[in-house]
Amino acid sequence: MTVLLVIVAVGFAFSMGAHYTGACMGMPHALGAVTAWQALAIMAPLAFAGAALASHGVEHTVGHGLVTGRLTVPAQVIAVGVAFALTTLFNVLRVPTSTIQILVFTVAGVALAARTGVQWGTVGILAAVWAAAPPAAALLGFLLTRALDLVPALRHQPPAREPGPAGTGAPDTAGAGEAVARTGLWLGTALAAVGAAASFTMGANDVANATGSLVGTGAFTPLAAGTVGGLGLAAGVLTWGRPLLEKVAFDIVAVDRPMAAAAQLVQALVVLAAVAFGFFTSMNQALVGAMTGAGLARGRHTVKASSLYGILRGWAVGPGAGIAAGYLITLAVGLTGTALATP
Repeated sequence: MTVLLVIVAVGFAFSMGAHYTGACMGMPHALGAVTAWQALAIMAPLAFAGAALASHGVEHTVGHGLVTGRLTVPAQVIAVGVAFALTTLFNVLRVPTSTIQILVFTVAGVALAARTGVQWGTVGILAAVWAAAPPAAALLGFLLTRALDLVPALRHQPPAREPGPAGTGAPDTAGAGEAVARTGLWLGTALAAVGAAASFTMGANDVANATGSLVGTGAFTPLAAGTVGGLGLAAGVLTWGRPLLEKVAFDIVAVDRPMAAAAQLVQALVVLAAVAFGFFTSMNQALVGAMTGAGLARGRHTVKASSLYGILRGWAVGPGAGIAAGYLITLAVGLTGTALATP
């Protein structure tokens, strides 16, 4: 049964690696800073490094901080398996959601059915972090985009044709074109670097969704769990990540490079701040909040409300589906006499 838990955990990590390619590298790719395969090649090793080196506090929170007793290995298999299945379903539907919220509420459903307590205080703190992250990211995205707009070289590119010198009627754009090209080159490099930082952050933030169960059962240390989960994340990025790479970037808000760089940097900072305290929050929610703020800095019309509402529906459905499925499946397995929790 422990071997099955490891297999399911690695499978869940694989699914998450694919799921978060758009959140980490979608904008650098969509804005031409990197090709699709370059984006995936940058993301995979950094997601692994974040998981192996910076996830230990979050691993402990997931492994020991969500229930008052201890879920047995069969109960952990149910929790991770349900979260894995729901995340995979959202991948197939190409709908960004929060795997963190799915996992936490699935564990809560399993614990309730197994008749062990849920540490609702921890869940409440996590919920507060989840609620605060998107508006905080929106505010920071708005402010950083406005700040970047104060730099003349980073403003919108001029129209394709401008009035030329008097009497010629020809465009006078040679100097401006060179400046725009230079600015675009270094800003594209900066955007790719910020996407790389987001990839490391994703590994640190999200791997515990899959492998916190291995820490909770005592099968793995946080370092070993993060390393194994990181390998799963990297494999998911490289083999199944491309279909979701562009979904987040342009189906939510129309962006240019300064807006994208601001949003991606804010996302990484907000999520890393949560990870530093042993908590975790949604990469997608932080990015959507930051992108919305960046879009509002340029005018409300840039925000694609229909896509935003669709993602909000996904966030609402995921946790509810997790707690319901976790509870019902655990209840059914419990009727067979399988031990599901210990004090």
